[in-house]
Amino acid sequence: MHRNSVRIALSAAGLLIAFFAGNSNAAKSKSSGGDGSGITVVIDAGHGGYDRGGIPGQRVSEKDMTLDVAQRLKNVLSASGYRVVMTRDSDVFVPLGTRSAIANQYRNAIFVSIHFNSATRRGADGIETYFYSRDSLALASAIHHYVAGGAPSPNRGVRRRGYYVLRRTAIPAVLVECGFLTNPTEASYAQNASYRQKLAEEIAAGIGRRGSVASSFGTTRVATAESIPMQPYIDQTKVSSSKKSRSKRSAKKSTKRKKKKTSSKPADIEAHVVSSDRES
Repeated sequence: MHRNSVRIALSAAGLLIAFFAGNSNAAKSKSSGGDGSGITVVIDAGHGGYDRGGIPGQRVSEKDMTLDVAQRLKNVLSASGYRVVMTRDSDVFVPLGTRSAIANQYRNAIFVSIHFNSATRRGADGIETYFYSRDSLALASAIHHYVAGGAPSPNRGVRRRGYYVLRRTAIPAVLVECGFLTNPTEASYAQNASYRQKLAEEIAAGIGRRGSVASSFGTTRVATAESIPMQPYIDQTKVSSSKKSRSKRSAKKSTKRKKKKTSSKPADIEAHVVSSDRES
């Protein structure tokens, strides 16, 4: 009788431990994924339609990769209760002004623009995340923390830059560069469906944990006990005087040569200059 009582007591203790452990894991999972109730996420798949993205001669089309990751992100976020709005959900061209206008229609929302990088140097690689307004830094920090941490590519850091869709969007907004499609290794990653799914899940994790980024003004931890560090960033909105001087000299030389070049692309297309220097 005594042994049976001990056995029953141990079984009950085991069940309680399992129950609380299960609840703890569920809570942890929920905090990682985030409860999207009342939050709208505007997902912007870069490029599209006749705007292929990338640089001339690039084998892997950026517009296809960005759309696939965006659609996967939409599914992950929708499953977590977020309201999701897509600036494009098919292979169409959407002007930059329209993308920002779509985002600005929503309150209590965030904007995430998905891109892949390119460069003439095949060895260029890595993940980088851009923001412009100061109230977007926490979002950029969280998303970059997860994407860079979950990818096998180098961490190129968080950067502040005045890209159109970041500058003209009134809600917290970031632009994620998910690797270089001109780098053979990273291009092969991007062409793998499971890797694109992984990118979507890491971006979603960053969105869900954006409230747990440690404040740069103190050690207050918001939303969860585990804090994500506020990322240092490179401010690319400022141009040094030496760069300005070089630009002026280049402009003078260009004027002397009097060579006029016309573009076959519409004025509002997403300009795409080497190694992420583009108006995304």
